[in-house]
Amino acid sequence: MEEFNCVKNMPGYGPSPIPQEGHWDQTKEITQISGFSHGCGMCAPQQGACKLTLNVKNGIIKEALVETIGCSGMTHSAAMAGEILIGKTLLEALNTDLVCDAINDAMKNIFLQLVYGRSQSAFSLGGLPVGTSLEDLGKYKTSQVGTIVSTDKGGVKYLNLAEGYITKMALDKNGETIGYEYVNLGLLLKNLQDEKLSKAKAIEKSTKRYGRFDEAVKVVNPREV
Repeated sequence: MEEFNCVKNMPGYGPSPIPQEGHWDQTKEITQISGFSHGCGMCAPQQGACKLTLNVKNGIIKEALVETIGCSGMTHSAAMAGEILIGKTLLEALNTDLVCDAINDAMKNIFLQLVYGRSQSAFSLGGLPVGTSLEDLGKYKTSQVGTIVSTDKGGVKYLNLAEGYITKMALDKNGETIGYEYVNLGLLLKNLQDEKLSKAKAIEKSTKRYGRFDEAVKVVNPREV
């Protein structure tokens, strides 16, 4: 068109402020983004998943925790991603191949969390210090993985829960689960390093029970059909 009817736009008010580390910011540059958050992603065949935790200060990734469950290639890709991520800006990391589809997908999702102010540290003054992701793992620095299998013939079997590696399941008179015995793997590895303990004693000290295990009418090994 050669002629325009000029109508003035309203004055620009800038982006909506987002909560970041205890204050509200109108962020226009990637270097203004700070926060501690998580993102989850899946690989293309959807045969595995990644949980990515980042601690970002002024747009720079200072800490990364990469947790994956799936194929062996994915778990090894996590090691490479851990080396790639540190020191990059959020935008660089978003546009970098993090080796595995699931990790790339998690990076995309955590990017959205951070730039929209949906971070775990949104209302924590000064944010969270580097090392916070390790605290999320707990005392023994072990990822919390739940592995449960069920069949119509054998019923439900607990293999791994937050507490650790399940060795026995306690059943009541109806054959229903009322508790379990487990080995805390982080504690076990610590006890195995104690030269004063035999291997058997180390396992014994690392074995705990949950629920009404002592009331069991029957105890089963969940790894047996």
